[in-house]
Order: sequence, then structure tokens, then C-alpha cells
Amino acid sequence: MEEKLREYAKLLIEVGLNVQKGQTVVIRCPVECAYFARLCAAAAYNVGCREVVMRWSDDFLERERFLRADDSVFDVFPAWQAEMLNGYADEGAAFLNISARDPEALLSVDPDRLTRASRSETAIQPYVSAVMSNACPWCVASVPIPSWAKKVFPELPEQEAMDKLWDAIFTSVRISGKGDAVVRWREHVALLKSRIAKLNELHFTSLYYQNSLGTSLNIKLPETHVWAGGDNTSRAGFPFVANMPTEEVFTAPLRDGIDGVVYAALPLVHNGNIIENFHFVIKDGKIVEAYAEKGEDILKAAIAEDEGASYFGEVALVPYDSPISNQKILFYNTLFDENAACHLAFGEAYPECVKGGEAMSKEELKAAGLNDSNTHVDFMVGTADLSIIGTTKDGREIPVFVNGNFAL
Repeated sequence: MEEKLREYAKLLIEVGLNVQKGQTVVIRCPVECAYFARLCAAAAYNVGCREVVMRWSDDFLERERFLRADDSVFDVFPAWQAEMLNGYADEGAAFLNISARDPEALLSVDPDRLTRASRSETAIQPYVSAVMSNACPWCVASVPIPSWAKKVFPELPEQEAMDKLWDAIFTSVRISGKGDAVVRWREHVALLKSRIAKLNELHFTSLYYQNSLGTSLNIKLPETHVWAGGDNTSRAGFPFVANMPTEEVFTAPLRDGIDGVVYAALPLVHNGNIIENFHFVIKDGKIVEAYAEKGEDILKAAIAEDEGASYFGEVALVPYDSPISNQKILFYNTLFDENAACHLAFGEAYPECVKGGEAMSKEELKAAGLNDSNTHVDFMVGTADLSIIGTTKDGREIPVFVNGNFAL
């Protein structure tokens, strides 16, 4: 186990972030996972980083704050935190987010407080823009905590649930204990790049989604769209892998070019709440109706966060036959669940999804057809019977997905 933990930390630092000599590393991590954060910090110093800066989080304290703090605090993002994040982003620091939390940590919290707190994050827009445009290397990964493990494996004693979730995570990030994770990741990124090359060569004008859940959705793509995935390149010219695990290739939809209905294939964990059995009706790119059997108030608050939150920012293709999906585990964590199925995201689009986008202003990105928002929320739509048909500029219809898997 110890060898796998050290290999995982090394993988995140050397492949996920690709930390360079003299670079600052900012790590966000739950206090429950301090041991793993220390391994990551040591791995960063091993490759010559300038400094490791820790940002600790705690589910209990976050919940207490949302339930009991003065109401006025949710409209203001702490100035010192904004200065720190914006400053480190400006200097080109590398950001590691160890995402591990109770999926229902904020259950029963007033949705209005959650929404206002999210809106206050406009104070860190320079940091968010640096991440979204890949100016800074960033990576999101995860490790188990007891409350999350018990949600995933409720039938098991706590320690067995933790052990089983560790095994599932190691499988998902291609850690076998043989010390070959870096090589396996390079091979995996090459496979994703080959899929991207095919999609960019075909340059579809639209994609049509259909499955037995009831999804019937037509998605137009921007004229200058490009597919991305696998790894990214920072402003300094170094490759990094933003999500570990990742099985997706993705692009952005045309902001006002989506019509139809889409059903979620898996629950969504958002703002410490679980949203289940939901679907959207979409017209001219905008969500005009939203329904959920559980968490509908949270869902409706999420798509009302700002003007762009009710439009879409990402179209991601993930084969149903993948290392994560084949484990048949509902992780209750978007990082894993989104890489087990095709997904969409409402909210902000990634600038890299149009040619030259990373150098464009917000106005230029909007003119290129991309959505702008302070939020970006992925939800899963892929199923074993998902069909996706791509239409080319000359009118050809080409199967992209058949029975949930790539057909190209």
C-alpha cells in the first residue's frame, strides 16, 4: 500500500502537474488526507519546486459555516484568499486539488447561501481564468475519506470500505504497484490523442444523441471548434494532465445551438448534495425546464447562478467500456463518474475548444460561439445503448458512438 501511495503522489506531481524546477506548488486537501498531501509535497520538493503552499479544507467546518455563520459572509469572498490565489496564478504556480469529501456534506444547507457563496467567487476570476485557459498547470485527483467510502460501499465496515475505495482509485489511475504508472499514462494519453485527431479531421457541424432513457438531443458545434483531452500545455510550454483519472475527449458546443431533451444517466453530487433522476429540456441552447426526483431545488439553483449557467460549456465523449465504468461502481464523485460515461457540462466553456481560444478575450470567445459563466458543472449522460451520430459539413452522417462506445 505504501509503495502505491508514493507512486500515486509521484504520478500527480510529475505527470499530473509536471512540476518544473523553481515552480511554486499550491495543494488543496482535506485535513483527513494530510498524510497523502505530505507525500505529494515531498514529491514536489524532490523535483525541485520552489515551495509547497497548503490550503486545507474540512467538511465539518464548511458545513458549520454554511449553517451558522452570519448571513452577510456568503456575499463576500475573503480578500486574502483572493489575493493569494490570483497572485499564485499570475506567477504561473501549479495547482493540485485533492478532491475528497462527503457527497452529502452540505445536505439541508440553504441553497441560497450556496448560490451566493459561489457568486462571490468572481473575486478569484483571474485565478479561474488562468486555470480554464491552461495558463497554469493544474490537476484534480482524489483519495478516500471514511464518509465517502461508506457512501460508495454502505454494506462494508468502514475500514473495508476505505480499502476497497483505494483499490478502485488505484485501478482508475492505472497504478498497479509495479512502478510503471508513468509509462502507462503516456500510452493512455497517446490513445486519447489518436481519437482527438480523428474527430478534428472529420470536423462535425453537429452531434445527435439518443438512448433509451429518453435523451434526444441535437448539439451544434462552433465553426472553429477543436477537440481536446489527454494532456494540456501550460503557458510556459509544458504538458500536464488536468484530471486523474481521465478517459474523455471533449469540445465546446455552440452556445445557442442545442435543442431537445437530455436525461442524466447517473446521480450528480453538487454543493454537498446529491441530485438524482434528473433531466433538462433545452431550446436554443438554454435550459428551459429542469426536473429532478431528488435535489431539484439544488439543481435549479445551480442553473440560475448566472446568465451562462443555464447554457452549456462542454461536450465530452467517454466510452462505456473503460477502466472506471467496468468497475461497476457509482463513486458519487464527478471526477470518477464523469470518466465512466459521456457527459455534458452546463456553464463555462474551455477556451482551448476553439482555434486560438486560449489567447482570446471573453468578447472574442463569445463571438466564436462559446458560453461564459462563473460555474462549470459536469453531469453524466452516457449509457450502454447511447448512440451519437455526427454530421459533417458536406451532410454526411457518421456514427461516432454505437452502443455506448466509439465507432470511429
